[in-house]
Amino acid sequence: MPFEDVGEVRCLPSEARVFEHGWQSWSPSGRYRWTDTPPRPATGTIQVLAYRPETPVPDGVFQGEGLLAIEPGDGSVELWSAPSTAQVPSIRAREEGGRVVVSADGPVRHHRAEGGLGQVLRGWADTLAPGRAFPAVPPMWCTWYGYWGKVTDADVIENLELSERHELGADMFLIDDGYEAEIGDWLEFRPEFGSLERAVDAVTGAGRRAGIWTAPFLVGHRGRIFREHPEWLVGGAYAGHMWDQDLAVLDVTHPEAAEHLVNVFRTLAGMGISHFKLDFVYAGALAGRRHEDLDPIAAYRLGLELIRRGAGPGATLHGCGAPMLPSIGLVDVMRVSPDIAPTLQPKSGDISQPSQLGARLTGAAREFLHARWWVNDPDCIILRPEVEAREEWAAHLGGTGGLRGSSDPIAALDAWGLETTRRLMVPTTTDPS
Repeated sequence: MPFEDVGEVRCLPSEARVFEHGWQSWSPSGRYRWTDTPPRPATGTIQVLAYRPETPVPDGVFQGEGLLAIEPGDGSVELWSAPSTAQVPSIRAREEGGRVVVSADGPVRHHRAEGGLGQVLRGWADTLAPGRAFPAVPPMWCTWYGYWGKVTDADVIENLELSERHELGADMFLIDDGYEAEIGDWLEFRPEFGSLERAVDAVTGAGRRAGIWTAPFLVGHRGRIFREHPEWLVGGAYAGHMWDQDLAVLDVTHPEAAEHLVNVFRTLAGMGISHFKLDFVYAGALAGRRHEDLDPIAAYRLGLELIRRGAGPGATLHGCGAPMLPSIGLVDVMRVSPDIAPTLQPKSGDISQPSQLGARLTGAAREFLHARWWVNDPDCIILRPEVEAREEWAAHLGGTGGLRGSSDPIAALDAWGLETTRRLMVPTTTDPS
């Protein structure tokens, strides 16, 4: 649908502020002066990986996905937003002759309110997910930022023992990327990892919960699913390039692919895994030819429903790289920022990419979603000595109500890192931020 003008605001550009809300977990979100240039993707691949691929932003335009708010400078807030989670328009603001003109490529609601941006955003979030309660989630430990894709079952077991010894309080141990043979082949394991059953049994045998990472809608070109089941793939969909390969998209509207997806999570749950980190799930909402004529957002939501069917009603679904509004009501925990990294600045200069700065800025801008739509995940505690500005990262996490999870090799922590990690490892808050 083409963009059509839906409203305008009279204001002084020198006084106006614009709040852009990004499409998915890693998409930058924040409040900007009219003279600012908000973050934009550095490459076409990053447009796919971290922004909304079908609506790149023209120069000189602000754009929110499902939400754009303008503060004219008189104390009011003008907010344009999606009418539901089923249809998420891109919403733009441009200057024309001293006016700010707002346009959208789909239906929007307009709301004008007083009380400041924070209060207005919290009130708006309440309208999309009213009345849901979120119990406290205990802290976790995660393999990713310490071991990356080279993790082994012995690493999991060692850190389980060290967490107990140092009384870190980790209740769940998340085995992240690196256990699987290939992207898309989630029940086939990398030989160097060792035994997934042994790692899970060690965790659950210690009275802790076991978690696992998947990218459930991705199919790597090197994998068995890609070779043997081309009919299970969304035609014409390109999910980016990672792990030194191009990425295709699983078509959850295909009956056999849908049953495969359910079976993956049923099998993992049968091993004793109860926490499922669902990463790169923006892929499920990419456009392309599907077996059934379902629009991309509806297909994405169907995919999450199939995962829930396999994982079971008591499992924790943890979204990451996930379209924000379409995930409401379907995930329990949601990453609300780009990945953290040991470095302060992103290597590419694009704050959608891993860095402490990007994680802090977007995470803070989305704190208002915590305990309204889900439990926020601001990303992991990493405080080993080589982490840049680790004191600032610890302070940021200490100011959030969301999920706390250590991802350092515990043996690599110095005295300050260990003490601070222990202090931060507390359950999530249950009151909205």
